[in-house]
Parts: sequence; C-alpha cells; structure tokens
Amino acid sequence: MSPLPRLGALIALAGLAACAPAPSTLPAAPVAAGSSIAVQALSVPLNPEADQTAIGGFEYAGGLQLSSTETSRFHGLSDLMVDAEGRLTAISDEGDLIEGQLLFEGDRLAGLTQVTLQPLAGLDGQPLPNKEMSDAEGLAVLANGDRLVSFERQARVWLYPADGGTPRPAPSPEAGFPLNGGLEALAPDPERGADAYVVGGEESGETWTCRIAAACTPGAKVNKGAEFGLVAMRRLPGDQSAYLLRAWDPLRGSRIVLTITGPAGEVARMEMAKPLTVDNFEGVDFVPRPDGGYRVYILSDDNFSASQRTLLLAFDWRPAD
Repeated sequence: MSPLPRLGALIALAGLAACAPAPSTLPAAPVAAGSSIAVQALSVPLNPEADQTAIGGFEYAGGLQLSSTETSRFHGLSDLMVDAEGRLTAISDEGDLIEGQLLFEGDRLAGLTQVTLQPLAGLDGQPLPNKEMSDAEGLAVLANGDRLVSFERQARVWLYPADGGTPRPAPSPEAGFPLNGGLEALAPDPERGADAYVVGGEESGETWTCRIAAACTPGAKVNKGAEFGLVAMRRLPGDQSAYLLRAWDPLRGSRIVLTITGPAGEVARMEMAKPLTVDNFEGVDFVPRPDGGYRVYILSDDNFSASQRTLLLAFDWRPAD
C-alpha cells in the first residue's frame, strides 16, 4: 500500500505532481504472466554517495534492484518470507504469489532465480477478481507450511493450505480500518503456539494476537510517530518483536525505521533516509544464522510506478550478548 493517497494535498502544494516521471513503460493495467519468469537483478550500494557498509549494528550484506521484462505483474511486492536455504516467498498488491531462490556470492546477496509468479486464489478457487479483493499486504508462513495472507481494502486474513488446497478465512481483528491503512503487518508467533500469529494495523499501530482455532485478542500498541505507518513485523525469540515503520513526504521522500523491542524496551534500531538506497519498504524478514545472529531482508513496493523501485536489501544483525 502506498502512503501517497493520504499526502495528495502535500504533493499538489509542492508542485511535484506535474514533474514526477510518468510510468510510460507500464501498461494501463497488469497483464498475466506464465508461471516461470526471468528476473533481472542489479546490485545497489547502501549509500550511492559514500562507501558505507553498515547502519549502526546492521552490516550491509548486499542489495538488489529487481525487475522482469517478461511480465508487468512483477511489481507491488508488499511482504516476504525467506527460509534457511534462501527460498523466497512474496506477495503483491495485485494478489500474486511470487517464489524464487536467492543467489549469493560468498555471503552477499547477488541474485534471484527459479522465479514463479501465480495469482492467489479466492475462496472459490479462482484468481482474485479485482483490487478490492486482491490487495495482499502481509505474509506469514506457519510451522506446518500453511500460509497466511492479510488483505487491506477488504480487511481480512486468509489461510492458504500447504498442500495447495482452496484458501479459507482465518481469524482476524474485529476492528474498523481505513481503506488504505489497515492490515499491513502479519507475522507467525511460534512462542505462543504453532498456529499463532500477530496482525498489525498500519495507521493505528495496534496489534492483535490470533490463533487459527481462536479469536484475536488485542496486543501491544506500537510506539511510532504519527507520520509513520506500521507496514511489517516479525516475532523473535525471547518475546521480542521487530517492527518496520514507513513514512513519506514530498520533500524528504521515503523514510523507514526498523525497531526491535523486548520486554525491557528497545533492543536495536535502524533508520534509513536519503541519500541511502531507500524506497517504499513494506516487507521484512529475519533468518537465523549459525552465529546467533540474523540475516535481515527488507523489500520495497514500487506501486507499479516507474519513479519507484523494487528493492531487496540484506543486512546482518547480531543481538548483544
């Protein structure tokens, strides 16, 4: 989900709308793709203006600008999960499921291959029919392989069985959400059970703990600035939570904060703004590493706009002993 609609007045005042690059290379509407697509990956630095290799305790482990010349649907990627073997799963604003294998040179992120793209199914087994139904924003993969997807415009959570069967509704918060500011954040919560997950509201910062077999209950409210939205989250061992917060305005562009909190308060924090390589980041995942640290991935949603990019950046972070 883009933060742009809420700031339309600011854009007009700044006079930027008239000079923004037109997405002339994109079709008027997304077109279908075959199951297998080739994805081009261009390496990007952490800071184009300086030889920067870290942001605080987060060591840069490579980054990619991703695109595909084979389909116009490889856009709008809004959340991801990566397993221990580097297998990536992502979902998009247009209701697509993207899977692929990350490539590495040494230990650095270098590419994405074996990519497939297919539409998410509705409750009738058919592809989701329109934007009102297909605006997928959050992704959680449970221990048994079942996938949970949260949708924004029609706020709900669906469970997609690991065996590929027809999806079914899963418990979701009984709350009202803005049309374009709702269920952005979703994460498995294994410390509370194999079927447990957490859901977060973008504008409110409210969270809920849910289980497949039980209703959702209110959880902690994320401490965030009013200009920031909660766009992704992950649960970490020791009752810790990672929150990805995103803000945008026409003068400063995109800004993000990744904050990790525990029972005693904030554990770590990473902030990104220009001149760093930053865009509309909406997805985050943490992959455990043998040294007790994590490979952290963040993914940006280009909103099907030629003025934005699909970026996948990797960082290595190790909690303090």
